[in-house]
Amino acid sequence: MSLSRPRAGVLGHPIAHSKSPVLHRAAYQALGLDIAYDAHDLSPEQLDGFVGEIRAGQAARGADRWVGFSVTMPHKAAMVPQMDQVSERVHLLGVLNTVVWDRDGTATGHNTDVDGIVRALEFAGHDPLQRGGTLTVVGGGGTAAAAVAAARGLGLDAVQLLLRSPEKAADLIRLAAQLELQATAHPLEELNARAPSSRAVIVTLPPQAADPLVAALTPPASDGVLPPLLDVAYDPWPSALALAWESHGGRVVSGLEMLLYQAVEQVRLFTEQLRRGDAEPDWAAVTAHMAGAVGLPPR
Repeated sequence: MSLSRPRAGVLGHPIAHSKSPVLHRAAYQALGLDIAYDAHDLSPEQLDGFVGEIRAGQAARGADRWVGFSVTMPHKAAMVPQMDQVSERVHLLGVLNTVVWDRDGTATGHNTDVDGIVRALEFAGHDPLQRGGTLTVVGGGGTAAAAVAAARGLGLDAVQLLLRSPEKAADLIRLAAQLELQATAHPLEELNARAPSSRAVIVTLPPQAADPLVAALTPPASDGVLPPLLDVAYDPWPSALALAWESHGGRVVSGLEMLLYQAVEQVRLFTEQLRRGDAEPDWAAVTAHMAGAVGLPPR
């Protein structure tokens, strides 16, 4: 009996803008693996039914075999209770962006957003061996939690959280404490004042939600520089904040860089069972192929 074609996909709402299909298809092409990867636009009300159908299909002979999902907003927290098991990182953060389906139908939740953030900023020149310093995180959602966790991988020891309502930062502050990071919360409007003292700034707000911050952004003092800015929203790009940041001399990192590197880790996880017994792929070459597919600079 012939085996069905392995499948994977990205779940979100809305999802039409997603570059995940382009990235993943490029990766599987580079790896020589025949894996279908498509986008699935699911409202929160549709999520449970979709996962239930997948579980039923995984148990049926001859049905499509799913190897994994990429998960984006608004499902990163809602998918966690759907899992049979989760990684330590997901247990800590309470959000996932990756689901791996084992051959026996077991669903495991992972979070590769943290890896994406760390590697995107390292590609932009951040040196994790230079220990200490503060990460500024703008926003308070699931990606903000990943950003707080990324502070450890970036070699930093503190985070400052900028939110519309700083009193809602309690969960992120508790997370930072668990990671042995100092944490403070402040209004969004303090970005201009607080950014220069940071080693990096990560904006986790939805597309164009940071536009109102641009008017108050001013060049740093003559003896100061703006730190690298990672704006996780990549469509439309460049964002108004990215343009203003760059005009004041700051380095800007597109959210597409983060998407690339978190996708590389997803591909590792999705293909692990299919590659079992094979030589380890040249992941640098796979990453470069994926980057070229979405128009990112060579690496």
